[in-house]
Amino acid sequence: MSRIHDALKRAEQERATSMGTHVEPAFEPTGTQPEHMPSMQSSVATVMPSMTSGLTYESLLSRTPQSTWTPDERTMLFFQDDDSRVGAEEFRTLRSRLYQIREKMPLKRLLVTSALPKEGKSFVAANLAQVLVRQHGRRALVIDADLRNPGMHRHLGASQSPGLAEYLLGECDEFAALQRGPMENLFFMPAGRVAGSAPELLANGRLKLFLQRVEPLFDWIILDSSPVIPVSDATLVAGACDGILMVVRSNVTPSDLARRAREEFPDKLLLGVVLNGAPSGKLAQSKYYYGEVVNNPA
Repeated sequence: MSRIHDALKRAEQERATSMGTHVEPAFEPTGTQPEHMPSMQSSVATVMPSMTSGLTYESLLSRTPQSTWTPDERTMLFFQDDDSRVGAEEFRTLRSRLYQIREKMPLKRLLVTSALPKEGKSFVAANLAQVLVRQHGRRALVIDADLRNPGMHRHLGASQSPGLAEYLLGECDEFAALQRGPMENLFFMPAGRVAGSAPELLANGRLKLFLQRVEPLFDWIILDSSPVIPVSDATLVAGACDGILMVVRSNVTPSDLARRAREEFPDKLLLGVVLNGAPSGKLAQSKYYYGEVVNNPA
């Protein structure tokens, strides 16, 4: 009897660890406890597989087969060999600025967001991840954390599910939610199916647990979140990040809403602003990053 109890108790503890929460044992047996306990069998059966603390990049590669992606050639700038595409040099500049900031503060988990929809945050996050892995030996993971209106999978030409939503719901493990595309050292976690309970999922602790586990394997982790003004999701994701980039669209984003979105985050987290869709040659330098992205969609 004691062996059965010990096994069940360990299963409950392992399940709690994989979910990022503490769960008390369902019962404590006494000397009069019946020998058969059918009600506990389903609890054991639902324990999810999970990454271990000994995970290596090599084991991640072996557990994540290469997927077939069909990147959107209009918006994805670095899957081709043409380094002269409009906007490519601005992403290299952004990469350099981020490394300069990293010299002064810990910076690996980066949130990319915007005040409103259709300002180009997913475009910026996806291309930033690509330009980061273009440097030899650099590894990046890009996560679509916009659980309400995901779009990065369309930019990359990747599958939408399973992804972050399924992982946060406990329906799949981390390996099933990750994809590895044709670009070396670039991994992608799509948003998964659209979730109506996005704030609750993002706050359940599993996102932070996942980031803690995979952080040693990557040089950069880029998260794309929902816009700041309409919903609260971005502020929840920001709590798991080291820094934030705000994307604003030239001649589109109202300045008062951009300021309001900026005020949602602590000063120490806000790294700077990416100006998207600016006409060529009409940009003034700022104390943060400045860049021009011409004729690129939101």
